[in-house]
Amino acid sequence: MKFLDEAKVYVRSGDGGNGCVAFRREKFIEFGGPSGGNGGRGGDVVIEAVDGLNTLIDYRYQQHFKAQKGENGMGKDRHGAGGKPIVLKVPVGTQIFDEDKETLIHDFATRGERFVLAHGGNGGFGNAHFKSPTNRAPRHANPGQPGEERWIWLRLKLIADAGLVGLPNAGKSTFLSKVSAAKPKIADYPFTTLHPQLGVVNADGREFVLADIPGLIEGAHEGAGLGDRFLGHVERCRVLLHLVDATCEHAGKAYKTVRHELEAYGGQLADKVEIVALNKIDAVDADELKKQKDRLKRAAKKTPILLSGATGDGVKEALRKLSEVIGEQPVSAKAKNAIENAATEEPWAAPPPPQG
Repeated sequence: MKFLDEAKVYVRSGDGGNGCVAFRREKFIEFGGPSGGNGGRGGDVVIEAVDGLNTLIDYRYQQHFKAQKGENGMGKDRHGAGGKPIVLKVPVGTQIFDEDKETLIHDFATRGERFVLAHGGNGGFGNAHFKSPTNRAPRHANPGQPGEERWIWLRLKLIADAGLVGLPNAGKSTFLSKVSAAKPKIADYPFTTLHPQLGVVNADGREFVLADIPGLIEGAHEGAGLGDRFLGHVERCRVLLHLVDATCEHAGKAYKTVRHELEAYGGQLADKVEIVALNKIDAVDADELKKQKDRLKRAAKKTPILLSGATGDGVKEALRKLSEVIGEQPVSAKAKNAIENAATEEPWAAPPPPQG
């Protein structure tokens, strides 16, 4: 299934039903009077955040959604039925923007959250509504009000506790595959990862969600490479793990390149807690490793963690540091559910042997 994190959608709520002009004309009723019913209310357009979705692919092939129109009122004081609302289901972490792509309408951060995006039009009053002592036989009714219509943008930002950032081919996908059950594509060329990946990580009995995004290159905020459009998926993370390739030409320059792109993007990414790690230490000799470590330490102004995603050296230390920053309560519902399920599950035991 293709990963889709942005979609443009047209929504329209239902029009209200028209009021009815009618009079009672039954036999043996001397003074019938008005009996026109009111029109029904149009259906709303509702957006709901649900579990089980991690992409907006459903809105790639259908972009127009219209709620049902309210029914017209009828004689004998019969009111029209209200139109059925239409519910658009989106993943948790979806944001709704106006057509200008800048005005934020709503942000879905919790499962089951519902938001009425477009209200249905009110139904018109029938002539029975206007009956009064001075107006015994009103001969007019109101038309139903039109519904609301608009174009919106849906933008998905994945819910994760920690995020992986770095240059292309820094070993982010290898690291994710080693610490979780995720199966990202891994190859020896840059931009192997084209879409964000998620994995549930277990560190000393605590679980959290780790997000891997495509690599950044110099000028990503201006559209170079894959650009910075995937950085939104780590905006909600509490901590970033910045991986730097030990086999690159200069570890300090590589670190500063990514930091510059994070600062240019904004979204408070540059202010997040950052853990710096020098990856692929198994691929360089001791002298080169010392040089790269010193360069990275001067650039980051902190001592980096030395690790190798391929061999597993230093991986546990990095996970412990991530777990300490995340704290006792993960932000993602997926991690919370995993912990709750693990706590309630009873240990497996062999069934007793049959008697006799």
